[in-house]
Formats: sequence, C-alpha cells, structure tokens
Amino acid sequence: MAASSDEILEALKKVKFPGFSRDIVSFGVVRGVAIADGKTTITLAPPSGTPNLVEQITPEIEGIVAGFPGAAPLAIVVEEPAQNPAQGRQQPAQGGEGSQPGQAPAQPAQRGPQPIPGVKRIIAVASGKGGVGKSTVAANLALSLAGHGTVGLMDADIYGPSVPLMLAAEDQKAKVSQEKHIRPVEVHGIRMVSMALFVEKERPIIWRGPMLSKLLNEFIRNTEWGELDYLVLDLPPGTGDVQLTISQTLQVDGGVIVTTPQDVALADVRRGVRMFKQMNVPVLGVVENMSGLVCSQCGLESDIFGSGGGTRIAEELGLPFLGEIPLTPAVREQGDAGAPIVVAAPDHEVAGRFRGIAESVATA
Repeated sequence: MAASSDEILEALKKVKFPGFSRDIVSFGVVRGVAIADGKTTITLAPPSGTPNLVEQITPEIEGIVAGFPGAAPLAIVVEEPAQNPAQGRQQPAQGGEGSQPGQAPAQPAQRGPQPIPGVKRIIAVASGKGGVGKSTVAANLALSLAGHGTVGLMDADIYGPSVPLMLAAEDQKAKVSQEKHIRPVEVHGIRMVSMALFVEKERPIIWRGPMLSKLLNEFIRNTEWGELDYLVLDLPPGTGDVQLTISQTLQVDGGVIVTTPQDVALADVRRGVRMFKQMNVPVLGVVENMSGLVCSQCGLESDIFGSGGGTRIAEELGLPFLGEIPLTPAVREQGDAGAPIVVAAPDHEVAGRFRGIAESVATA
C-alpha cells in the first residue's frame, strides 16, 4: 500500500533541527509534502541565517522517504529563507498577566541576524543543562562589566525568569512608552528586562514556541536599550526556541558557557559549544561554577563536585578558561537578598573572580 503525505509528514518529525532538541516540522521548516505520479515532493523553507540546513538534513529525509513503499523517487524543493521574525511589523506579546510589551512601528524587512542599534557588544551566557548557576554568573558578569561601560541585562529565560529576584527588582513592573516601546528597569546601575516584570509573582508561563518567540523579539527590537557598551543575555538552559529565535534574529558577538566540575555537566558543555557554532557565535570561554564548597566556619574548600573539569573541557575544545567560582554561602545569600556579591561585597574574593572574568570578556 502506497504511503500518504500525512504519514511521511509525521515521520519527518524524527528529524531534529541541527543543534536543537525540536524537530524540523514543529519549527516550520517543512512547508509541505505531496505525492503525485509516483514521486514525493517535500518543500522546505529554511530560516534565514541557516545556509547549510538543507544540506545537513537531506540525508535523514531521504532515508525516511526510502522506508515508505511507493514513495520514491524524492524531490526536495527549497523556498527562499523565511523572513526574519524580528523584522517587519512587530506584534505585541499575548498570554501573560498584567501589563504587556508594546507594539513596535513597522520597519523595513531585513534578512539574517541583525545587531541592536546603539548596542556595541552582545554577550550570551548559556549552559547545556540547568542547575549550574548560569543566572548567578550572568547577573554578576553584567554588574562587573559595568566597570567597563554601560550595561544591559536581558533575562531570556522566559519560562523561569530569576534575574529580577537576584537584582531586587521582582516587585517592579516594566513600563511602556507612548510609542509602545518597553522601558527597561534600572537597578544596581544596569538596565534590565525580564518576563517577570510583566506577570504576577509565581504565575507560570504556559506558552507554545511561537508566543515565546514573539515576546523575545519584543525584548530585542522593541526595548529602549539606549546606548550600551554591553548587553548580556541570560539564556535558558539547553537548546530550544529561545536559542533558535536568537540565532535567526540577533547578531551575538560572543558566548560564555557555564558549567560545574562533574562529568554529567561537562558532557552538556559540548552541546552548548555546538549550539553557539550553529548560531555562528564565537565562544569567549568557559566558567566553572560551584568549583568547591567553602566552609563558612574554617574557610577550607572541599571539591564536592570534583575538580578541574572546567579547565579540562576548555583545553579539550580549544577554548579559553575564564575562571572558577567556588560554592560559598555569601554568593547564595547575596543573590537571594537581591544584591549580588560584586555589589554587596566588592572586596570579597569571589567578587574579585567575577571581575576577572568580566575583564577577560571585555578584552576578548
């Protein structure tokens, strides 16, 4: 019995978008499957900024189609790259509680990742898995970079925004100008935007990918960032919609990978590095967080998660090792209090380590 187009479309969900966990069908790469005159035609629409995508996924598509009786021969039709979702007329994000981001005026269509006007350098902080202290590193890095210029911090972890809590801004709400532009919150001398500024406390964000992408594009293109020397992006852990949207939309100047010393975290560093390569973003280096537990009584440091893992993975991948951050009560306490350690205790040894990492990032 000959295969149907619906069966082939369903089977194509097994093909993952390179570097991401979701498949090419859910990402909208597959525009159509048609079977006629004994031939299968699959239409693909690769997003802008992914010039090698079709070449990468074609072997898997061919293998899937070959497994269906009567489906061969196969013809793949490639449409022009999809318009960058950040370009053209921006739509306001929907679905959150309270005030919502505004609507940007129409802009001329542009293709491929674009910079943000007025922002000199965009630095993304990422991790292959959750629980490694990525947001702690991102917040302290942004505050440390304030010693090198004007800084903004974008909390791009839409589902789990934690930056406002770390910066004592969880009770603030973002404001929208008369022109429907988002105005960042200013805290500890930096500008910050987060989903937490638009929803009630503890309100879960239950959105599908397209809504998340719309909101992220509002943060990128419809925020009054002004003139910035650095914009730090706190990405969600892993790979997914946020990373894909940024790869299509935003010209990122460098990436920082955060890990912990144990092997299970180091395995995910490789995924994070591949993600940045897929996004054509240079990796500035690796930060090893929770490198040891500092005893609050005697000051001795214990390697409860192992030691030297960050250095080893950086050497293996040929990346700079930016530094180690020990697990010390002061970092946790100051983060929970809304005053990260580089602000609350600038003379603390760990604050000095964060400033050293910022120095390396600023001069990279």
